[in-house]
Amino acid sequence: MTKQTALRIEQVEQPRRVERLVAGKPTSDGAGVKLTRVLTQPLQRRLDPFLMLDAFGSDRPDDYIAGFPDHPHRGFETITYMIAGRMLHRDSAGHEGLLENGGVQWMTAGRGVIHSEIPQQEEGVMEGFQLWLNLPGRDKMCAPWYRDFASAELPRFTTAAGADVTVIAGESHGVAGAVTREATAPLYLDIHLPAGSRFAQALPAAHNAFVYVYRGAVRLGDDAVPVQRMAILANDAQADGVVIEATEDAKLLLIAGQPLNEPIAQYGPFVMNTEQEIYQALSDFREGRLAA
Repeated sequence: MTKQTALRIEQVEQPRRVERLVAGKPTSDGAGVKLTRVLTQPLQRRLDPFLMLDAFGSDRPDDYIAGFPDHPHRGFETITYMIAGRMLHRDSAGHEGLLENGGVQWMTAGRGVIHSEIPQQEEGVMEGFQLWLNLPGRDKMCAPWYRDFASAELPRFTTAAGADVTVIAGESHGVAGAVTREATAPLYLDIHLPAGSRFAQALPAAHNAFVYVYRGAVRLGDDAVPVQRMAILANDAQADGVVIEATEDAKLLLIAGQPLNEPIAQYGPFVMNTEQEIYQALSDFREGRLAA
């Protein structure tokens, strides 16, 4: 475990308020994997540069065992965070990796990749999240990239209040995350809070941000955020961050990023800027050129 002492205290004088709470939509994907789509397509403009957040979790093998057989992507990045379970990734660029408890897989689809994500267990709990992060138009046709981060490789720190924080992307309290991206400047934190504790995180006023509670419950100012709810944080030019207070032992994701403010054209696993680029992606996939 890469555990670090916090290098600085985040000062938040004007916390953001909760704009609204969102309940995810139960659905299935891949070969019938049951999941909850927390960030849905209608929220893409509001939460730019993020395109989707799926939460999956079950101890019933029939809910996940078939996994996600070969499927294509173009034009964005996927970040898979495994809380429990084991998932094998293979793709058309020759990458292969086993994602295990606490690990992260970061994949840049770029101009095109075909990959599969198959559970490597026949029983027990499979739980985690997949976040889709948009690419700016200039980078949508970049070369695919892939990196596995084992749990022990992810930077972590503990605050004086007892908050345990894993920094998947961005920077928090002076601790740099596993990944940085200049165009979208994503912040991706997994925060574990003991009951009665608080955690403050500075955020640029122009960045879109949300909190997703996956254990327990928290408060953001006057607003209670129960388990399995996403709190979209209001954009306020005067606000300088977020303050989260745990009303019971809680675990949550804090995700923020710099909006691209570009057109979004999506058709299934392809996310581009124009419909013509989507037609081209479909043609390339059908003709075997997408991952060439």
